[in-house]
Amino acid sequence: MRFSTIRRLLFGERLPTARAIHERLPKFLALPVFASDAISSSAYATEEIVVALLAAGYAATHLSPYVAVAICLLFAIVVISYRQTIIAYPSGGGAYIVARENLGLYPGIIAAAALLTDYIL
Repeated sequence: MRFSTIRRLLFGERLPTARAIHERLPKFLALPVFASDAISSSAYATEEIVVALLAAGYAATHLSPYVAVAICLLFAIVVISYRQTIIAYPSGGGAYIVARENLGLYPGIIAAAALLTDYIL
């Protein structure tokens, strides 16, 4: 079997370009679906902070509000960053494209390698 036949069996027929616009998610659905990537990435750091506070015991509980504020700031920074990228690259722009176009080829490759490492870990 050829690769194109296997791909068609797994994923189905390709959509014509004219029909692809009707397959897009509206913004009110796309945001919760695709924003989970940024939120889940931030959740890993949050978990490690909580583990460190648990290890410190009761004496560190007074630090919890500061940790919560820091996490909220982190979420705000991620949301602002994503919004800026969406505005600047309306046709789609991941870390590789943004870094390559603004900083050059090698920073783009480093951004892509960092993303691959993040997804693997």
